[in-house]
Amino acid sequence: MLETSARLLRLLSLLQSHREWTGAELAGRLDVTARTVRRDIDRLRELGYPVHSAPGTAGGYRLGAGAELPPLLLDDDEAVAVAVGLRTAAAGGVEGIEETSVRALAKLEQVLPHRLQRRVGALNAFTVPMLGAGGPRVDPNTLTELAHACRDCHRLRFDYTTHDGTLSRRTVEPHRLVCAQRRWYLVAWDVDRADWRTYRADRITPTPPHGPRFTPRTPPAEDLAAYVSHGISTRAYAQQATVLVHASREQAAERIGPAAGTLEAVDAQRCLLHTGAHSLDVLVVHLVMTGFDFEVREPPELLDRIREIRDRLSRALAVPPAAAPPPGGADRTRGTRSGSSGAS
Repeated sequence: MLETSARLLRLLSLLQSHREWTGAELAGRLDVTARTVRRDIDRLRELGYPVHSAPGTAGGYRLGAGAELPPLLLDDDEAVAVAVGLRTAAAGGVEGIEETSVRALAKLEQVLPHRLQRRVGALNAFTVPMLGAGGPRVDPNTLTELAHACRDCHRLRFDYTTHDGTLSRRTVEPHRLVCAQRRWYLVAWDVDRADWRTYRADRITPTPPHGPRFTPRTPPAEDLAAYVSHGISTRAYAQQATVLVHASREQAAERIGPAAGTLEAVDAQRCLLHTGAHSLDVLVVHLVMTGFDFEVREPPELLDRIREIRDRLSRALAVPPAAAPPPGGADRTRGTRSGSSGAS
């Protein structure tokens, strides 16, 4: 059994990671009695944490926003600064920390008092970040709403715009957010299509109210990053290919991002690249531009297309360059005959 201080921290962590817990669930997680859970909840309330409770069999405990900021070793100005910084990072302002920023922002906004939420909203509404062009940007409010739905296991309703501009209404059971090169993707079970789907977050417009709650399903893959990468770089295209790249997986990853293909190590000097494109010609250009030697494993049509392009380039190289005109000769003669070109 955990000591009181360690148990309180564990209890607080549970309350932050889940929207609502029953007393029995908390008692089971902490290996204590329901009476001990009630005492620990009272201690958290004394420390300033807004733990709300609902009576009855369907009731439980949840952490909400209170009248004052709980003791997080942050004053009001510091809390606002952290929230604004997390929103900026979540929007792609800082490379590599977008996903953790969204998770931290979701936790922080859950307990911010309303007066601080207004300050954060004002700062974000009237601040224009000068960020480099890194693809489509996602509203941090949308990201945090999606993160909350994933965490709380609430069905999510939203309007979705496909790549060709078609608008559709979706109802899904959200599972995880995945960030890849400043693009955000939602992995979710599509209720109407009865299958797993991957959605671009910048094309999602939430249409609350959301709910009801659902029981999480077994995810489509253990490695969701690889699952999304394969979907957006290979599975989504009409032409798909597998090639053997003459470079280590680490070397290839420096030039081939997750949106361009998935890499599978073969040995210390080679790896397999699974990729796709709208046409074989685009595939050839993509493979050549990686700068690595490669061998086509499939499809055979890609190898045929490479031979055709090779022959075309060979013919272009075989044509002798056209003779260059004398330096300025034609222009000089034309100007001399006119007799008036140098008068002005």
